[in-house]
Amino acid sequence: MTPHPDAPLLEVDGLRTYFDTLAGTVRSVDGVSYTVHAGQTLGVVGESGCGKSVTALSILRLVPRPPGRFAGGAVRYRGTDLLTLSEAQMREIRGNRISMIFQEPMTSLNPVLTVGRQIAETVQLHQKVSRAQALQRAVEMLRVVQIPEPERRAGEYPHQLSGGMRQRVMIALALACNPELLIADEPTTALDVTIRRRSSTCSSACRRRWAWAWCSSRTTSAWWPKAAIAWS
Repeated sequence: MTPHPDAPLLEVDGLRTYFDTLAGTVRSVDGVSYTVHAGQTLGVVGESGCGKSVTALSILRLVPRPPGRFAGGAVRYRGTDLLTLSEAQMREIRGNRISMIFQEPMTSLNPVLTVGRQIAETVQLHQKVSRAQALQRAVEMLRVVQIPEPERRAGEYPHQLSGGMRQRVMIALALACNPELLIADEPTTALDVTIRRRSSTCSSACRRRWAWAWCSSRTTSAWWPKAAIAWS
């Protein structure tokens, strides 16, 4: 993949993602377009069921096919259409150049692996470092997202952590390889108000530190940072 330096970081152009069911074709995403530039925060706001999650999954080509299919449009990362790349090329991008925080951390994290190992595996895959270096990076990222006693927490399993800690583990996992773009799919929906505010503050602090672009979807604009550009 040859990046185009003058192109927007992400350009979703007329994206259409459909699902073929026994009852007919469901047009979950039907002509969505938006652009995200480097360092920009884009807020995707809409009611439940309007296609926010499917749009986010479509960008990284994580929609199960079948029954899903891309019926049209393009998703360009630095000028290259991700919908035309091979699966091997997409694996180089996912978690490395573009990362995603999924909606429910308890179902997104592997229950039989420690959180430290899950972060370390991503680092080893994309940055070609030793296991010891990857585990050290995992502990560092847990410290960055303000998890107390990160060395001990790295050896714990998801069910041993609170909801707020699991959410911060997801943030640490997404940021471990210093991506250019972070996609967040309603990352605080399952949290109570206090923990939601802490997680949002943590995300904003990390963004200021690394200056990555942020594309996030929510059902309300109440939690957006002031710099966000709302789209619906």
